[in-house]
Amino acid sequence: MAEEKETKEHRRPGLMLACLPLAAMALLLGVGYGIYRLQVQVLLIAAAAVAGLVGWRLGYAWAEMQQGIVESVRKALPAILIMLCVGMLIAAWMASGTIPMLLYYGLKLVSPRFFLVAACVVCSITALVTGTSWGTIGTVGVAFIGIAQALRVPLGPAAGAIVAGAYFGDKISPFSDIPNLAPVATASNLFDNIRHTLWSALPAWLAGLAIYFLMGLGYGRAAIEADAIGAIMAGLRAHFTFHAALLLPPAIVFWFAFAKKPVIPGMILSTAAAALLAAGLQGTPLVSLARFLSSGFRSETGLANVDRLISRGGIMSMMETLLVALAAFSFAGIMQRTGMLSVVLERVARLARRAWSLALTAIGVTLATALVTGSSYLSLLIPGELLAPAFRRMDLAAKNLARIVVECGGIMVPLVPWSMAGVYVAGVLGVPVAAYLPFAFQNYVAVLLLVLYGATGFTMARRRREDETRIGS
Repeated sequence: MAEEKETKEHRRPGLMLACLPLAAMALLLGVGYGIYRLQVQVLLIAAAAVAGLVGWRLGYAWAEMQQGIVESVRKALPAILIMLCVGMLIAAWMASGTIPMLLYYGLKLVSPRFFLVAACVVCSITALVTGTSWGTIGTVGVAFIGIAQALRVPLGPAAGAIVAGAYFGDKISPFSDIPNLAPVATASNLFDNIRHTLWSALPAWLAGLAIYFLMGLGYGRAAIEADAIGAIMAGLRAHFTFHAALLLPPAIVFWFAFAKKPVIPGMILSTAAAALLAAGLQGTPLVSLARFLSSGFRSETGLANVDRLISRGGIMSMMETLLVALAAFSFAGIMQRTGMLSVVLERVARLARRAWSLALTAIGVTLATALVTGSSYLSLLIPGELLAPAFRRMDLAAKNLARIVVECGGIMVPLVPWSMAGVYVAGVLGVPVAAYLPFAFQNYVAVLLLVLYGATGFTMARRRREDETRIGS
């Protein structure tokens, strides 16, 4: 009876009241993050506090809202555990020499005759095996900009090819935070999302390469004055022992993925194999390996570009991303528990009565979030949490939404001049966002493909099982 009485005291919010926390969040992120560059976690907690005050006004006790937060985090726990395993996996693969070897042979693809194609392909491979677009742009990308200057290649197209390649590799890398956050936000799973994203990512990437090839034919050829790529390759070769056995750790992960086995045991087994190879082939002490798994691999080759590229990984490297996710789930959990999110979704559902209109709505909401917040993380988390229930009601697979938030959110942010990614890329490469934006073809061609897929229903997968966090969903 007491529970029934408590339920009767709850009031259903109107649309204006339900949108108040969302408006507060947009204002806090737009001003606090967009202008003053305050920590996103603090701003999200402030937005959650606003949602909590509105929930209290609607008659909800703190214990009820806290239960909503706990439930929201509980749903994301499998993806969070995978992110922690990814941190260890990256450190182990770095220490073993697996990623350095893949980088070395990837860099061999460089061809001065076809600079734009080579820059895009090499940056794609580098970001794919390292899981970092920023690290790729700050190391291999900087080297390619130097080569572009020597070859007299226009810097706008050069930077565009670098950014497009780096973010292509990033969005399909199982080691990157962008594809790892998408399952957290949409209650899906990493490997199904990556495979589904290839429907938009791969055609856009190939189209971009074709354009770069045609553009490159018009550029003159000159001798390379400083081979920065060669210096990176020499540094990798000198400080790591390469062997075919180093392909075993990625082979383990890929076998578990394609055999539809549980992801986390596969990652742990791969990490263990890489640790043994690091001790056996590279002579890394076990105590150092334990530190690497926690704090990340630290390269000490003495070559700044090499050390900056491969010093990464570890559980602690995932902490900032996880804190952003937990703060976002605090906001989302209160919104869901108090019924405010359902009110907003009902209004969205009126605009999205069909699968095509829901897909186009999701694309629009994600792009708007990316423009307002300028944050890759938030443009994944906010639309994902907001629209995941609508996709379930429409019986559409969660991987459809995951693909949308990755392509329209995380990958479009470097093209936003006021975003942290845009500021970083412009500062590191010395090329303004406006100069490289028109030439990052893969980033926005992928969005156009999603619009086409959403309008026609092509590749819009139906939900196959209740628990979509399992591989094969």
